[in-house]
Amino acid sequence: MFNEITRTLNLSVIPQYANHLANKKVNGVLVNGTSGEGPSMSTSERKLVAEAWANAVRTTKQHLMIQVGGASLPDVLELAKHAESIKADSILCLPELYFKPSTSEQLKDYLRLVSSAAPNTPLLYYHIPMFTNVNGKPIINNCDDPDSIPGDHTFQLMDAACAIGMNSFIITSLSMFPELTVETFTAGNAGNLLKARETQQRLTNVLTSIGKYGTFIETMKAAMSLLTNINPGPPRVPQQPLSAETVASMAKDLQNLGYSFLPNLKGVWMAAPSIDKERNNMQQGQRYQRHMAHATTIPEFIN
Repeated sequence: MFNEITRTLNLSVIPQYANHLANKKVNGVLVNGTSGEGPSMSTSERKLVAEAWANAVRTTKQHLMIQVGGASLPDVLELAKHAESIKADSILCLPELYFKPSTSEQLKDYLRLVSSAAPNTPLLYYHIPMFTNVNGKPIINNCDDPDSIPGDHTFQLMDAACAIGMNSFIITSLSMFPELTVETFTAGNAGNLLKARETQQRLTNVLTSIGKYGTFIETMKAAMSLLTNINPGPPRVPQQPLSAETVASMAKDLQNLGYSFLPNLKGVWMAAPSIDKERNNMQQGQRYQRHMAHATTIPEFIN
């Protein structure tokens, strides 16, 4: 949650956000990860966000995973201890991002230190080389015991992942398209791979449509402001909110894919029956820029 000028935190929306996700059958949240811009926050900010989500999930009963990496080792250890102290269900950890591990032993030693700071909480390794430039696959494959490095591995296609036996996903599309994402997961998990492939293609099409307008975080927050009544706000610099014109173009693309929008009483644009599309598109873009005066960090989701 970052305000427009200083991008300081605005934690008040988190209970509403947690309830929204729970109502959409999202069973868990990953806090302070990539979508949540964890590495862009200070240690104290990350603790505040984690505490707000810990309070929220006491009501929603969602699994709480907290990402603690992407900082100096002392801060990572402090965040791991803090996650355990607030009863996180699990911890996720990025590798060291500057002096990157080059061997399985280096990676394992680092994760052992993090695990020792929270010995009673499951720890997973966050494998996301598109951001870390740490190619964990050869490191893990060369490890004597690959299972000693449990991890979150990024799959773009849920239908394919379900086909090889995966039954849990961390996937940000749930923040924008929860019904379609859950439908894909449910079909794949039930073994209905034809249905999963069809819904996965629809999901891929809409994600491709919005993704062309900017970076992952920038476009995700804009799309979420159009599709839900949650205010995600602007990203933290150096990333920037999309322009009103760009958001209007995104809205038009979403309408062409079957989505339409109306402002609710709080001035937030959300999916609704279509009326006067061209006029609404520009109004949406202008409303979006005003709406970004306050923001929330976006969690990723575990289904």
